[in-house]
Amino acid sequence: MTRGSGSLQVRPYQLMCAVCSLGAGNAGEVAAHPRYAMAKAILATLAAQPDVPVTLRCQAGHIYAYQDPGTDEDTPEGSEYNRKRDLDILQRLDLVPGATLPARTLLMRLLSRIPVAMGICGYREVSSEAWRGCARATSGSYERGVARGIDAIIPPRDEDEMERQKRESGQAICSAEALTIRPHILLCNVCHFGGRLLRGEALPLTPIVEDNVVEFLERVLNDPDVPVVMARGADPMICAPCPRWVPEARACTNVTGSGGLANEKRDLDVLQRLGLTYGARMHAADLYRLVFARIPTVADICVRDNPAGADRQGSVWDSCDYQAIRTYEAGRLLLMGRFERQGSVGEAH
Repeated sequence: MTRGSGSLQVRPYQLMCAVCSLGAGNAGEVAAHPRYAMAKAILATLAAQPDVPVTLRCQAGHIYAYQDPGTDEDTPEGSEYNRKRDLDILQRLDLVPGATLPARTLLMRLLSRIPVAMGICGYREVSSEAWRGCARATSGSYERGVARGIDAIIPPRDEDEMERQKRESGQAICSAEALTIRPHILLCNVCHFGGRLLRGEALPLTPIVEDNVVEFLERVLNDPDVPVVMARGADPMICAPCPRWVPEARACTNVTGSGGLANEKRDLDVLQRLGLTYGARMHAADLYRLVFARIPTVADICVRDNPAGADRQGSVWDSCDYQAIRTYEAGRLLLMGRFERQGSVGEAH
């Protein structure tokens, strides 16, 4: 492991060792295992900086020799084993030597795509001493670490803080002279409204603990002239109570830790359809009429296929399921009448 300016460089195997150390039997066992010292340092860094950029370096050679870290951090099992183990991990993660990802994204991909150590750290059939592998591979420690999940590495948001944020952001929606929302949440609101009514729920809808979608809808339905501003990023007016919201970065870390990436793409898709940009401001009724006119379905915005051959599990380019098409279209039909107004759709400004 090497710390740089605001970054972390690790060998791929060291991330697995970090997870393995979480599942070790006791503190003495962790202290006794030499490579767990490195694991402890990595875990401490990630707990303090959950989204620090992490670069995976290994002895790949050839055209990837530029990122080769050398053999100083090789484990005693042998050169070929060390090279193969790192490349096996990269293959499972669908990454290349030198790849850099936010720590949270990388860890969530690791936990979802490599659930067991066998086949990477050790082998069911040992062909020779050079391929005996790590003695911990059959201990179950790695699997127990995986079972503990991401919250064992990156502390979750404080529940009291989320409750406070829920109250304050809900009050802001009720009293603000103008509302802010990231563009794709406009579609989520419609989808949520349609889905809950299709399931037979009565109005007014019960608020959700983890976001303010219902509160936003209630405000714009009761006050269709309230201005709504297109905001970039995970705006606190909707997202503040969410367990996956990072306040200091106004970032979303759902979707294997990369919600900001997938959702930014959705935001830009919506803005393009609407002919708007970040900062655009419209009355709520005019905005929703524009949405309903130009986005009759979310089939090509929210429901999308992964690249050919990509493993859906752990993909940062998530997709809503196909049920979202039906619930959005139902919500659109139900809400269109609510936002009917005389005259043309209002212009953005």
